[in-house]
Amino acid sequence: MTSDLFSPLKMRDVTAPNRVMVSPMCQYSVEDRDGVPTDWHRVHLGSRAVGGAGVVMSEATAVEPRGRISPEDTGIWSGEHVEAWQPITEFISEQGSIPAIQLAHAGRKASKSRPWEGSEPVQPDAGGWETIAPSGTPWPYDEPAPPHRRMDQTDIEDVVESFRSGAENALEAGFEIAEVHAAHGYLLHEFLSPVINDRTDEYGGDFENRTRLLREVVAAVRAVWPDDKPVFVRISATDWFDDRESWTLEQSVRLAGDLAAAGVDLIDVSAGGIAPDSSPADAGPGYQVPYAERIQESTPASLRVGAVGAITTPQQASQLIENGRADLAIVGREHLRDPYFTLRAAAELDALDRVRVPAQYDRAF
Repeated sequence: MTSDLFSPLKMRDVTAPNRVMVSPMCQYSVEDRDGVPTDWHRVHLGSRAVGGAGVVMSEATAVEPRGRISPEDTGIWSGEHVEAWQPITEFISEQGSIPAIQLAHAGRKASKSRPWEGSEPVQPDAGGWETIAPSGTPWPYDEPAPPHRRMDQTDIEDVVESFRSGAENALEAGFEIAEVHAAHGYLLHEFLSPVINDRTDEYGGDFENRTRLLREVVAAVRAVWPDDKPVFVRISATDWFDDRESWTLEQSVRLAGDLAAAGVDLIDVSAGGIAPDSSPADAGPGYQVPYAERIQESTPASLRVGAVGAITTPQQASQLIENGRADLAIVGREHLRDPYFTLRAAAELDALDRVRVPAQYDRAF
């Protein structure tokens, strides 16, 4: 049989050839700490397009320098970044995949070293910088955090403008989909979650206020992103806390409806990351899929939903789509293990006639 995993997904005037997306995964591989992507990024993302994925999304790409997770993260805040991203998006498109970018700001989780260097705070004298967040509480490192401060109104306006200009740059760079990163304890999630957001102004307190910055960012991005191209938002559906006030699945359902009304086309549903002890009770196969399914069931049919989290086999990804639990299977670490996951899935599911196999690789299939 053939799988719905290989049916096209049309969003506005952009059509992904199948329902597999490469999840945004940081590579921490910028060479000069200037945010400019390198040959590593071109080969990393390009090989997943050769491997057949319908949508290939960049890593979390900072909209301003202080929005990087590490000094080695990519950015999209200047013309130099646009020029470096262009050959990458061109190659992805040439393979028949849709190039997508995740626009991001790390907030209080910024200015730290790469995971294989310990994810430790990087101080300004070592190439780090002052971090910002809705509250004055820095990320709780075991050693001194970088300088940190609570955002004022000017900071908030600057962040909104950075997302707007980042989206403009991304469009010029050739990306077809823009995703706003509002998950995993980074800046926009920090505003959503009462675990971090202790503000008493119009950006804190009740649901309406805590979601205000995200709604302003989405409006800014949507205003410059063409009407014929889709906008995604990645959220953490839950903070995974039952013993304190936190961001919950019920709030995510409500937020998804608001975002749909604001012109968002797909909710990329992940979870957690707001604090070091924010972790699931069970992280087995597809452990986050029920969150996507709940949002899928509770929001307008026009709003697409993507599921992520321990999706590792073709059968698992296929059933996710066939059973209507999500519209898009977002595959992360399995794409690190196997850049050609989609082609392998097509072979296993007897659907090779529904994917584009590069002529150079045809003998293998």
